[in-house]
Amino acid sequence: MAKGFNSRGLGGMGGGMNMNMNMNMIKQAQKMQQDMMKMQQELQEKEYTAAAGGGVVTATVNGKHELKNLEIDPEAVDPDDVEMLQDLIVAAVNEAMRSADNDASSSMQKLTGGLGLPF
Repeated sequence: MAKGFNSRGLGGMGGGMNMNMNMNMIKQAQKMQQDMMKMQQELQEKEYTAAAGGGVVTATVNGKHELKNLEIDPEAVDPDDVEMLQDLIVAAVNEAMRSADNDASSSMQKLTGGLGLPF
């Protein structure tokens, strides 16, 4: 028999303890994966709303970054200043998407317990 090896494995360590640790790690990883999938589904269905221009433009997006609703106060519509309205729409949509991204990052960080995984 080679030096450092015996019938119980590498270096004489019993395989039972390592096997249990590995199985526990696998079970924890599987649970984390299931929890992540559930959370991702919930985040995709969640809606985020943001306003711009003091509330004259309101945008709602979902977690998949799909624009679900856009409300424009008629007072914000000035045919002589279409550019301002366009800027307000872009600002509201971008803020709603940032809210969705921040919520997703925060939720994933809570789930992973600060493991430093890239989400």
